[in-house]
Amino acid sequence: MAKEERYDVVIIGGGHNGTTTAAYLAKCGLSVCVLEERPECGGAQETVEPMAGVRIQPHAIANYGGSAPGWEQLELWRYGFRMDWDPKAVIPLETDRHLFTTDGPAPITEKDKMGWAKMTGLLTDPPYYKDLMRATFWCPPHPQDVELNEHTIPYMQVYKQHAPDMWTRELLEMTMFDLMDEYCDTEWFKVNMAWTALVSGAHGHMEGVAIPALNCVATVFPPAVAKPVAARGNMHGYFHAIIRCAIAHGAVFRTCCPVEEIIIEDGRAMGVRLRDDATWASKKIWANKAVISAAHIKPTFLDLIGPQHLDHGFQQRIKDLSLKGGSLYMTHFLTKEELRYRPKYQRQPAEDYPFTGTFFPSDSRELYFENVRDVLGSQTNLTLPPEKAMWGMVSSSLYDETNPQCTRPDRVINGPLWMMVPTPQYNVEGEDAMDREKEKWNEYMRQALSAVVENIDDDNLIKIFGETPREQEFRNTGMMGGSWYGIRCDRDEWWNERPLPELARYRVPDIDGLYLAHQSAAHPGGLCLMAVGYNLMHILIEDGVAEPGDWWYASPWYIPEEGKISAAGR
Repeated sequence: MAKEERYDVVIIGGGHNGTTTAAYLAKCGLSVCVLEERPECGGAQETVEPMAGVRIQPHAIANYGGSAPGWEQLELWRYGFRMDWDPKAVIPLETDRHLFTTDGPAPITEKDKMGWAKMTGLLTDPPYYKDLMRATFWCPPHPQDVELNEHTIPYMQVYKQHAPDMWTRELLEMTMFDLMDEYCDTEWFKVNMAWTALVSGAHGHMEGVAIPALNCVATVFPPAVAKPVAARGNMHGYFHAIIRCAIAHGAVFRTCCPVEEIIIEDGRAMGVRLRDDATWASKKIWANKAVISAAHIKPTFLDLIGPQHLDHGFQQRIKDLSLKGGSLYMTHFLTKEELRYRPKYQRQPAEDYPFTGTFFPSDSRELYFENVRDVLGSQTNLTLPPEKAMWGMVSSSLYDETNPQCTRPDRVINGPLWMMVPTPQYNVEGEDAMDREKEKWNEYMRQALSAVVENIDDDNLIKIFGETPREQEFRNTGMMGGSWYGIRCDRDEWWNERPLPELARYRVPDIDGLYLAHQSAAHPGGLCLMAVGYNLMHILIEDGVAEPGDWWYASPWYIPEEGKISAAGR
């Protein structure tokens, strides 16, 4: 019979949150075991080849993490990833690459640009951009006894210090539209930015999250991200670096090892029991210091912990959690020749301006709300004609030449084109409503693209690779509704409220040694890289689980819990 194993920390789930946490803890000198259900780790940061020589990104491609302390603390440059940081980089707001209306390229005015730079902290010397991003995402929630107001919320403190003319309590009541109405100019610019926030995890139209929504967009722009889909800038390349870092510091990864149960004895998490079909012989793996669930919040509580260890009222609140984040339908197009803009979207001479993708259509907030109505209101399959459906897309020309997405001769792969569609769990037509008519929705995506591209016809198109939200969810079973950000971001599910106030600081009440590290269970949701692991580290230091070396620094806005060890050191 196999010998049982024992580690300091056992982590359930080898996605980017679980792996980041493993890297931090292993660098602290702890023995760490990560258990992953799938045959490989990485979660939503995979690049796949549906046919030889054709790569597609079925999930997120943009690197939401340029401001993360982890680039420095974990020294990811040692493991094959370098994050370019240039505070003077030009933000790519050119009309040929960014936003189109149904009438053609939309001119972005100087007021749009300067307003954006003002809101995101790029105009001061030095810029406070990185401070603003870190205060929004890379900072653990305050203890529950700290009142949250314009004086204590971290991003409000940044504005108070660096932009006192912006600092006002009304920021805490605004939508992103309200904020942009104050500082920016054109309707299409505002619509494009609000929609980008919507697909990035924070809804641009919801009250109380103007700054988080703003920063959801800003964190994928320069100076944080020099080229979002470059060979050393995409999500897949990042994950290679973070898992190499964790392994280099001694973390152990076990794939094909689904966890059946978190073992709890006398109110303390002691380890885990693997499912019978796990490929690892040892079915019980013990934890000396902590068990960390980087799996989805509902199966964590309802299956892995189980009702015998939970208050019935608390258990019901977990069941009732609203996880109606949007979902993305991801589409790639394999063609014989490069895609071409329609004449009204071309810049002359056309051969000097290849197809680079775009955001379309950014006509008006009325159109924005028509799209939101289907996705978040009626929760039904899209009713808009395809030429009115809002989408974004990157093209093959944006990928680094040293890392082409297609190596087949005389073939080109463009994508992903991403479009918001209803979350499967809440689709009134059923969870598999889009899967039942996948050919119809693939064609819908082609028709949407054809509003901008002239040669996506049958003569040029070879194949469409479409990923419905439900297919993405089955591909990565921890994701909610096929959506990598997992849970909507609005005032009642932000920071100290996320996902429930007593869970906001990553601890599980009444169960010692058990912590949460999944996008649906922690702040922030989505792919703010290394944020959950970094934020969780503060709590693990407070509880005496981890003792990092001199390489560690805490968030400057962190407030330690009374009676605990301060993560900011002495």
